[in-house]
Amino acid sequence: MGWFKKTTKDSLEEKKVKIPEGLWVKCPSCKEIIYRKEFDKNLKVCPKCNYHFRIGANERIHLTVDGGSFIELCPGLSPVDPLEFEDTMSYEERITSNQEKTRLKDAMSIGIATINKLPVVIAVMDFSFMGGSMGSVVGEKVVRAVEASFETNYPLIIFTSSGGARMQEGIFSLMQMAKVSAAIGRLKEIAVAYISVLTDPTFGGVSASFAMLGDIIIAEPKSLIGFAGARVIQQTIKQQLPEDFQQAEFLLKKGLIDMVVHRREMKMRISNILKMFGFCPLKK
Repeated sequence: MGWFKKTTKDSLEEKKVKIPEGLWVKCPSCKEIIYRKEFDKNLKVCPKCNYHFRIGANERIHLTVDGGSFIELCPGLSPVDPLEFEDTMSYEERITSNQEKTRLKDAMSIGIATINKLPVVIAVMDFSFMGGSMGSVVGEKVVRAVEASFETNYPLIIFTSSGGARMQEGIFSLMQMAKVSAAIGRLKEIAVAYISVLTDPTFGGVSASFAMLGDIIIAEPKSLIGFAGARVIQQTIKQQLPEDFQQAEFLLKKGLIDMVVHRREMKMRISNILKMFGFCPLKK
């Protein structure tokens, strides 16, 4: 019997352990490898560093409202191409591509639901649809959510996740900032609560309008929130910025937001705030 055995390419391939794809998730914050089942069980929050991964609008609604209570409003609203805009592809093609990828008509879903039996109007942005950019449809959906809140006296809850205005719609996109801000101003007339929940990231025209107009402004941990990016600001003011600049915790220290809440506690915290405002559960 020989002391040494020649290792062949075939024998090495036989020893390789095949690990199913998607079994592990790498955290972009702490670089830890997380077991997928543990990751999902923890609501897509890293158990090591508390980094909150982005989640879609449908998943956010599922986590926030009571099961079976969500009634979607304006599900058919879809963007058009008023400027016939084209970059690497036409705007129409980009819309179609994102609609097929996300199974959403645009970057926001709105509806009426209950949170721990408290009736609310809820609007949720989805970053996976063109970076959650605010175009005419997002602006219109915010206005219609406000109108539903105005008519029913139900509090308004908006979850934001956006890179800002949608450049493919040009001035039509920028006009949404004034439109949604004016609409939310109507809620002040009838003293209906508006809670804004900022998730990672919330930037540009969204942060410069309805995201920062809430009676209570909540953020998820470590969410990036601002108007322009940190690099642009640093180049403009020629000064070194703090490491945690634009993170939710930094904004909380500076008084720009009211609280930072873990995803697991978000539903209960919102319902407690609504009860403090005097809102009551629906009668059977």
